[in-house]
Amino acid sequence: MSERRVRIGIDTGGTFTDVVAVDEETGRTTTTKTPSTPADPAEGFLNGVRKVLGLMELDGSAVTAVSHGTTVATNQLLEGKLDRIGFITTEGYESVLEIARQSVPDGYGNSYFWVKPPRIVPADLVRTVRGRLDSTGAEVRPFDEDDARAAARFFADAGITTIGVCFLHAYANDAHERRMLDVIREEHPGAVVSISSEVLREYREYERSVTTLVDAAVKPKVGAYVTNIRTRLDEIAPGVPFYVMKSNGGVLSAGEVVHQPITTMLSGPAAGALGAALIAGTAGFDRVLTCDGGGTSTDVTVVIDGEPALTTEGSVGDYPSKIPMIDVVTVGAGGGSIAWLSPEGTLKVGPRSAGADPGPICYPDGGDQPTVTDAHVVLGRIPPHLLGGEIPLSADAAREGLAALGGKLDMDVERTATGILEISAWNQANALRQVTVAKGLDVRDFTLTTFGGSGSLLACRLMDILNLPRTLVPPNPGNVSAFGLLTVDVRNDYVQTVVSKHVDLDLDRVQSVFAELEGQAQTALDGEGFARDQQRMQRTADLRYVGQAFEVRVPVPDGHLDAEGSETVAQAFHAAHRQLYGYDFATDPRQGVEWVNLRVSGIGPIRRPDVVELEPKDGGTDRAVTGSRRVFFDDWMDTPTYNRPDLASGDVVSGPAIIEEFGSTVPVHPGFAATVDTYGNLLLTKESDR
Repeated sequence: MSERRVRIGIDTGGTFTDVVAVDEETGRTTTTKTPSTPADPAEGFLNGVRKVLGLMELDGSAVTAVSHGTTVATNQLLEGKLDRIGFITTEGYESVLEIARQSVPDGYGNSYFWVKPPRIVPADLVRTVRGRLDSTGAEVRPFDEDDARAAARFFADAGITTIGVCFLHAYANDAHERRMLDVIREEHPGAVVSISSEVLREYREYERSVTTLVDAAVKPKVGAYVTNIRTRLDEIAPGVPFYVMKSNGGVLSAGEVVHQPITTMLSGPAAGALGAALIAGTAGFDRVLTCDGGGTSTDVTVVIDGEPALTTEGSVGDYPSKIPMIDVVTVGAGGGSIAWLSPEGTLKVGPRSAGADPGPICYPDGGDQPTVTDAHVVLGRIPPHLLGGEIPLSADAAREGLAALGGKLDMDVERTATGILEISAWNQANALRQVTVAKGLDVRDFTLTTFGGSGSLLACRLMDILNLPRTLVPPNPGNVSAFGLLTVDVRNDYVQTVVSKHVDLDLDRVQSVFAELEGQAQTALDGEGFARDQQRMQRTADLRYVGQAFEVRVPVPDGHLDAEGSETVAQAFHAAHRQLYGYDFATDPRQGVEWVNLRVSGIGPIRRPDVVELEPKDGGTDRAVTGSRRVFFDDWMDTPTYNRPDLASGDVVSGPAIIEEFGSTVPVHPGFAATVDTYGNLLLTKESDR
């Protein structure tokens, strides 16, 4: 039996499964990677646990908790692999999914050219039930038991085992939905059911319906996946707490995730943003852009004062999801993104990816289409092997593939490869603009933090395109998402729609709703093992100007909410509206303010790992030089290569240079310099700014 205690974070990506273990006594971390196993993701997960314990020479008894970021729900939606689902709604509203919203997605200037994606439930699998509530939750027409039984029997007879229930105004009163759930349990006991009042107590019938149906759709697969891991984890570390990352920046125990699987959407990117926020915050930067580059995609987020921005306007694939999620913008610009020619003969990169299987051309048994990784290896930007030699790369095979593509464009290999990287960099830059400039933020006020296996390869180019002051590259950047899982608190979000004009606000009603939401949050945290004195409650509210269709979220003070407190909230709304849209009506008494949703986040804090300072080393940067190779920047240059673990605090490496470590490479372009800080982060700056 071991005396050492470790917590493990595991992030399953499309190509690799990243693993970080933190020693709870010293705060030191041990990191490793293992190939993902798409056919059975649990296998890669357990391989990672065994591998990191082996590296630390420990057994399962040393593990105090395991936290996991999973893409199971996201991938199921992105790939459209949904089973047939049934939908039960209020009589007269059977077309809510067909009508949807009138908006046409960006990029389609004309609705004639846009074809609506298939609805999540076809019209023939929608059933209605008589019964009606008004917007306050008062019953206008009683619930019809006969309709309810007929609907449940219809789905039982049709063999539909997944059902979503969304009745009009159920956010104000869940009685009809609860009764419907009881009827389904009696008539169709094997069915997997989600009801909107449990998934999202918020108005807007279309979004609430789709969010509920998505929750039902992913429930079987997420439930089976989490249960499978829990069972097999018990073989290594019996009974160890097992947490799953949620898209809101919190974690939840595996037992609870099974009941609210939609909350695991985008859980990997959320963990990466939190890990990068902690690392950059410790290094002294409070306004951070995170750029997580993987094999398939790049995820970007904005962090201010250690808190990633949250949104409830997110969507995954074709499906809007109104649950709170970290505001992540994802672009198909990863290492495996395929370069191809459009019908017009122009060069495109992504969103299709070679993924882990078959992988880029340069991989052993790789594919036959050139990718971003092939462009990097041909230009000498990455070494001819990955993961410290575990995966050898063939630059010759990549060169042949790029030569064939370049031949169609009448360009040589170097220009073709540079063109691929340039398009990939602009794709990433546009994503970074979406989370800053589009939200009223000046991108030049932020420190870019790049991580993920491919996140730092284009950092210098992104600084040029966006005129960024600096880029921070954490140690072991490929494992920041897994590290982030160890920094995450248990977090549950609760919402209740209460529409009221600010001048008519019933403060007692607002106070009672907040108390009810906080009671739900406390009960959930009690179940997760947090004492009441440890629990933190975070209140927010969604406000808008009367007549607007969208709200802005602002904080609400703790404690008793009086007239002065509510006025503080309204002033915060005016300020937030001005930052977002460039104007407000704070001094115009004719334009009223309206409260729409009240929200509470219940937070159970978890001990964060320490960010450890580097040990000092003697001598200069020469101690880290491992050799040199020809690298193409604007031309071929003989470029020194550095082993990053041999660099010490205060070291400055001027470009051109290539800084390499297990799992990641940082090309320092001519005109740039990389400075090592106290914590081992690389700070990239332009030589002209130094």
